[in-house]
Amino acid sequence: MAENGEQNKPQSEAAETSPNENAEDHKFIEPVKKVKGPIDIAKWIKSQAYKDYMGFIQLLNDSVKHKKTTDECEVSEPCQKLIAILETLDKWVDETPPIEQPQRFGNKAFRDWYKRLQENADSLLGDLLPENLKPAIVEIKPYLVDGFGNSTRIDYGTGHEMSYAAFLCCLYKLRLLSSTDHVALVHKVFLRYIELTRKLQTTYRMEPAGSQGVWGLDDFQFLPFIWGSAQLIDHPSIGPKDFLSNSIVERNQQDYMFLGCIRFINMMKTGPFAEHSNTLWGISGVPHWAKVNSGLFKMYKAEVLSKHPIIQHFPFGTLMSLDPAT
Repeated sequence: MAENGEQNKPQSEAAETSPNENAEDHKFIEPVKKVKGPIDIAKWIKSQAYKDYMGFIQLLNDSVKHKKTTDECEVSEPCQKLIAILETLDKWVDETPPIEQPQRFGNKAFRDWYKRLQENADSLLGDLLPENLKPAIVEIKPYLVDGFGNSTRIDYGTGHEMSYAAFLCCLYKLRLLSSTDHVALVHKVFLRYIELTRKLQTTYRMEPAGSQGVWGLDDFQFLPFIWGSAQLIDHPSIGPKDFLSNSIVERNQQDYMFLGCIRFINMMKTGPFAEHSNTLWGISGVPHWAKVNSGLFKMYKAEVLSKHPIIQHFPFGTLMSLDPAT
């Protein structure tokens, strides 16, 4: 692999040079949790992992500006394989129906689904990675497995979403993915991931992890709101105020990720929107999507990436390093 400063940068130009030719010479390790207390958050924010992760999220954000989810895009073989993994996991949900139990939330059948994921993760990743990248499985597997919720609490939240995004970031840094995959990662791979996590949430009645209730952006997701707002920048007819219109949401939810998120909220919650989703309702008053997009980035950094209860569960290795950023 390239030297640390180049190989571990999620920059499009770094991703396209000498793809992964020396991966077998790199010592991958099982990532471990290192953020033990709130004081460690400052170390995380100044780390290479934080810089790489946010750089990756920004690259994907910029790639989908002014684009519809339904627009044609190149889907590389690695992206096709990522989608195939998600299709397999989706099939396992059908094969693991919820059980009869007294409590309404947290169906324990999720633990069986999750155990199957844990037991088969090596095989799933082995099918994804070329031979010279297979040594990286030990390091990237925890990010994949943790991307679908917690089997003890039977909950799911933005920390789990972050874990799956970090898994994709690791594949980018390994150069399995490149800049030509940016749009497909959002419009095909991550959209399929969101569809699966919604199925998990509804099938197993998963609790929202660390939800702020009406004062949070959403019970479960954050990134599709960021990337979805980027899609809508400079839209000729749909402004931020329009996502409060059910008819506009229904007509356009397949084309725009943000509106798809609003539709899911409308399906899952009852009562006035301003009461059950107050933060989103406030966003509807922002005049332009560009301002919504930049504001959501700031909110993501403050409400997700700077919160100890979330980052304490995030593990660090050589691909997602807690070393100071260079």
